[in-house]
Amino acid sequence: MKKIRRFIWYLASRLFLVLVLLSAFTVTFYYAMNASNINIVLKDGMAKRAQVIMMQEDASELNKFFQSSYLQRDENLLLALEKKSPYQYYTVRGIDHRLSMTWMWCWPWENTARAEFVETIPRIDGRVRSQDVEAARALYGTSYESPPNWQGGKYSATLVKENNQWHIRSLSLIEKVED
Repeated sequence: MKKIRRFIWYLASRLFLVLVLLSAFTVTFYYAMNASNINIVLKDGMAKRAQVIMMQEDASELNKFFQSSYLQRDENLLLALEKKSPYQYYTVRGIDHRLSMTWMWCWPWENTARAEFVETIPRIDGRVRSQDVEAARALYGTSYESPPNWQGGKYSATLVKENNQWHIRSLSLIEKVED
């Protein structure tokens, strides 16, 4: 009887250890999957936002990355859509958009995630439009020929999972960052 009891405890302890390891692997896998998806949504979404603001691109694609409630209150985006952006006098051909994630957390069983990241645009390829030279000169002085620098920043983002896709629900600027 003693041998049977020891054998059962041996099997139970090994089974428990296997279950703990499988649980840890599962949680790690889903965390890594969510982290990579969130990183892609943040990088692509923030790059598209900057392109809409600077290059007057189609803003409807932002719905792939942001909740519409956030887009309705994004001040920089609203200024660009109202043609009041600091880049309205420029033809921007390209940007060097950089985003580096500093922190992210999402439990595998939750539909909400928080992330912190730093966004910068160190180079903007663009020139003032010929018809807007005087307006740009009046607004920016002697440095009117090139578009104004993008104000980089460290952001805190809240993302939500809707229909198996992550969307940015809110962004808040933690601190401004110089390029």
